[in-house]
Amino acid sequence: MKTLIIKLTAPLQSYGNQATFNRRTSNYYPTKSAIIGMIAAALGLRREDKKIKELNNLKVAVRIDQPGQTLTDFQIVEYDQKKHKRSLSYRDYLQDAVFVVAVESDDEQIDQIYHALSHPRFQLYLGRRSNAPAGPLMMKLFNDQDPVSVLRHCDWQASDWYQERLHKEQFSAEIIADASLTSDQRTELIKDQVGSFSQKHRWHSYRAVTTCHVSLKNKCYKGTEHDIMAQLP
Repeated sequence: MKTLIIKLTAPLQSYGNQATFNRRTSNYYPTKSAIIGMIAAALGLRREDKKIKELNNLKVAVRIDQPGQTLTDFQIVEYDQKKHKRSLSYRDYLQDAVFVVAVESDDEQIDQIYHALSHPRFQLYLGRRSNAPAGPLMMKLFNDQDPVSVLRHCDWQASDWYQERLHKEQFSAEIIADASLTSDQRTELIKDQVGSFSQKHRWHSYRAVTTCHVSLKNKCYKGTEHDIMAQLP
């Protein structure tokens, strides 16, 4: 078995957890459906391809290295051109967020996904079509390691300015993983497993997840110890 880690960073990201006509909020980390959607786009699978549901079998974990700040945008939507009927639509985005996603499967499938993400068939985006990644995806392969173990030992990937601003030697990063990857954590159900991406009938089902935290070293921490008396003549 192999695990592929993917760094997700962009000026704006958005991972829907509520989708009504007037209000579309964002989850605070990438949902499994968003990750599967990105992989499916890279593989060249169209929305109604039956192979997409098979990607639910991928084992996924997400580490939040740089929490994003919420930006709310509004758009004027014209839903009846003949009668010129318009409505406001509010949409939330995450600004300057950085996530590390770990995906596990058999060697052949992970190699295929790695190649596809490096040479995508369709445009990649982080949650919404307007949210393009900040350049080519940064990825790395690991052999015989599960996603949670990989994320526990992977270096902190936050931006240098964010690490410098922390003024702490360690950063506590949250990891959200498929419940099957851990055995001693409390589980909860979230509705982000792909049922269908069809525009005619898009739906999701529930999956069990666990949450844990890992302490990551801040490479930009310079310490605060100093000898004030050394400045005296």
